[in-house]
Amino acid sequence: MIKGCKTSKAASIVLRGPNEFFLDEVERAVHDSLCVVKRTLESNAVVPGGGAVEAALSIYLENFATTLASREQLAIAEFAQALLVIPKQLAVNAACDATELVSTLRAHHYKAQTDETKKAFSNHGLDLVKGVVRNNLEHGVLEPALSKTKSIQFATEAAITILRIDDMIKINPKAPEEH
Repeated sequence: MIKGCKTSKAASIVLRGPNEFFLDEVERAVHDSLCVVKRTLESNAVVPGGGAVEAALSIYLENFATTLASREQLAIAEFAQALLVIPKQLAVNAACDATELVSTLRAHHYKAQTDETKKAFSNHGLDLVKGVVRNNLEHGVLEPALSKTKSIQFATEAAITILRIDDMIKINPKAPEEH
């Protein structure tokens, strides 16, 4: 990074590496990192990462679903289960025991929502280096709130769109030609 310019409105990052493929990957990583910083500054809010938001929302929706006595209960409960795909996949990608980690994470978030003395558990997410559940807010594992809100919103809209499709398109195979 080049520092000490007369104006501080711009900065340059010089990348060096063994080949062009490596530099392309590093450039993409730097670009993604800068976009995260930009998104964080735009939203002016962060949430704990490591599946914390998905686990908390899943527990909340499961509890809410039990208050309904209609078919909507099943849809809400399935959506709550679908949210857990994110922490499960994070654990699988890190070669951790996904079942153990996600069940522990769910237990922490359940306690945070039902026990006033355990409110600090609401910031707990996955530590994929050590394979444990920890307070990700204290450890600096954060995500921009705007990105998290948008990703859940877009996923919900996609699911609703799929559910609204009520026609099935069938492709008729060609009938064998008769000679």
